[in-house]
Amino acid sequence: PFDQRREYLRTKYGVDVVESNGDAISGKQGMSVSSGVSCDVVVLAVKPQVVGDVVRGVAGELSAAKPLVISIVAGVAIKDLARWIGIDSNVPLVRLMPNTPALVGEGAAGMYADAAVSAEQRKQTEYVVSKIAKEYTWVDSESGIDAVTAISGSGPAYFFLVIEAMEKAGVDMGLPADAAKRLAAQTALGAAKMVLTSDDDVPTLRKKVTSPNGTTHAAIEQMIASNVPEGITAGVQACQARCQSLSTEFGKL
Repeated sequence: PFDQRREYLRTKYGVDVVESNGDAISGKQGMSVSSGVSCDVVVLAVKPQVVGDVVRGVAGELSAAKPLVISIVAGVAIKDLARWIGIDSNVPLVRLMPNTPALVGEGAAGMYADAAVSAEQRKQTEYVVSKIAKEYTWVDSESGIDAVTAISGSGPAYFFLVIEAMEKAGVDMGLPADAAKRLAAQTALGAAKMVLTSDDDVPTLRKKVTSPNGTTHAAIEQMIASNVPEGITAGVQACQARCQSLSTEFGKL
């Protein structure tokens, strides 16, 4: 919404910038790149609390142009997006759940499409997602997006918590804080790469590094005794439940 920011985006990326969301969708006359040409894809990336007002504000333009609408707004169901646009508008809608590692080119994402989305528009969605995610998948039901959110959408925070705990343990054992952080982070990265590239499943990979009565075995036994696996599962389930309750809340907007 700010002139300075719009000018930065125009200069850096060579794109059209406008003050109005409606003009961006319909292709305001006089724009250098897309004058008079309506857009093919609209990405909704706003706070859930304001998405209702935002969508209602461009409902006319969306209904007229019928672009593919990709929503990354957490907790907002497709039925509510359709309601705000107009139930009979038949605008193709996709829910997308990316995650923050997209900022460093290591994202993961899940997608759900409603019945109005064509095969070609699915390919368009995959093209967009491929620019931010190395791993992505379609889910067959919208409830699957809640599961994606619980695993990969919120997942980076789970690993940050583990790395934070490992860093603290390293510092308590006498390692410099920066060294402990980097060792823990690189270990997480290396383990993840092994999971993605190995023919072994995850339990087998874990067992291969866990020698009976060895150091790793001692650590794993203590974590199991402390209910770490159960705690992680409970946390993931709590995330999914919160997704469902948010959907109910935002459906009242």
